[in-house]
Amino acid sequence: MTDGQSKNINFINPTELSPPPGYSHVAEIRGGRIVYIAGQVALDRQGKLVGKGDFEAQTDQVFRNLTAALAAVGCTPGNIAKMTIFMRDANQLQSFRKARDRFLGGLTPPASTLVEVSRLALEDFLIEIEAVAVAN
Repeated sequence: MTDGQSKNINFINPTELSPPPGYSHVAEIRGGRIVYIAGQVALDRQGKLVGKGDFEAQTDQVFRNLTAALAAVGCTPGNIAKMTIFMRDANQLQSFRKARDRFLGGLTPPASTLVEVSRLALEDFLIEIEAVAVAN
């Protein structure tokens, strides 16, 4: 666990499983309130798309939206136990990881599932991320 990581979440990578590249296999919740954050897309506060056709710009906006959603319940990225990432093009994985690492700022990556999808709610959306957090 890194400074800023919730003390209510214990991230585990069992030695019987392959080492994960940028996520944790297990997130054990030890207490606190569970917070579910709906899938966030690259819309700004006025509802305008940020980064049409630009995966990295959209991903950064999604993480800004997650930060705002977390802050609304007194949380930070360190409170995230699980993320589910929906991407239109899994070939953008390295760009996603760079943006995710900026968002996490050195924290242990949470349990994660990444799914490539043919389409999201609107044609121009390239990524959507939902999260489960644990608040103190």
